[in-house]
Amino acid sequence: MEDRLTFERFFDQIIAWESLVALGVFAAFMVGAFVLRFVLKKITDHLEQRAPDSFVPQMLNAARGPAVLFVFMLGLYLGIIALPIDGGGWRLGVTQAWTIGVVIVLVQAAASAVRFSINWYLKVVAPKTATPLDDKMLPQVRRILLIVVYGIGFLIALDAFGVSISPLLGGLGITGIAVALALQPTLSNFFAGTYVMSDGAMDVGDYIELSGGPAGYVAEVGWRSTKIRTIYNNLVIIPNAVLADTIFTNYQTPNTAVSVLVNCGVSYDSDLKHVQAVALAASRQVVSDSAYAAEFDPIVNFKTFGDSNIDFYIFARARDRISSFRLTSELIKEVHARFTDEGIEINYPVRKIVYEGGQKLPVELTTMPTPGQGA
Repeated sequence: MEDRLTFERFFDQIIAWESLVALGVFAAFMVGAFVLRFVLKKITDHLEQRAPDSFVPQMLNAARGPAVLFVFMLGLYLGIIALPIDGGGWRLGVTQAWTIGVVIVLVQAAASAVRFSINWYLKVVAPKTATPLDDKMLPQVRRILLIVVYGIGFLIALDAFGVSISPLLGGLGITGIAVALALQPTLSNFFAGTYVMSDGAMDVGDYIELSGGPAGYVAEVGWRSTKIRTIYNNLVIIPNAVLADTIFTNYQTPNTAVSVLVNCGVSYDSDLKHVQAVALAASRQVVSDSAYAAEFDPIVNFKTFGDSNIDFYIFARARDRISSFRLTSELIKEVHARFTDEGIEINYPVRKIVYEGGQKLPVELTTMPTPGQGA
């Protein structure tokens, strides 16, 4: 009897000792987790002081949280496994929970790495690049990568629970095809937006004019649509698929200067050399005084014998597209005033009536233009 009591006392001591060992393992890993967190923080702070824009501190910041959580979970798992509890079924459950926890930690680490890496690039590298393409595309790439990372983690977690993911993957493939067909217009705009962004044919702030469509300043180039603000201060939203297949003119490239062509005509009785000299002097005066004109010597040339006038044009250059409208107005006003002072006539439409037998009216009948009809 005494030997039996001695054995039971010894066995109880062993169980108590094993429990203390399990608790010690967990405590040791807890301390290790705090030490790891402290060390990583010190290293990160030191590296940030030496090189604030370096990539390494950003990655250490991203890895610090998941690393500490992994050490804590490892200590908890080993401590629980070391407990002297009879039966093996609970150990399988603990191992399964540990596997799920590891998957969560790894997924979180991968997501943090993606997020920190792209944020660092957008903050440090993107402002130094020549084109804004990376600024526009990387936020969308970040979203897609995060969805992929979390999706893979979810599938691995299901597999750890014993759920077969092969039928799920097959179903996702069929569902993906159906969704792709249903979202074909949206996907078309998405890929067209990628083309518009990468092509570099236009940028935010450019003044563009679509063939047979609206014209205005580019306000935003998105993944689905492009928004332009017209001169009437209205916002026009154009699907990227339409924009990618449309001919448009960008008035900001290769530079902002825009040519201005003003058409006019003078009477057949006019002295054309004098007309050219007066029109050229008036145009040069406008270009010299106007805030809307670019540095360009205007050109005056005759182009055709019209029905009522000899037609000519004035070729000048404005600073930008909006300035071209204002410069055109100033040229018309100044040329008209000079022609009035010089007695140069710009005819209304003139018609001569001829009777049968070849007789003509002694006076030419001048028809006044209808409202809205130009001279």
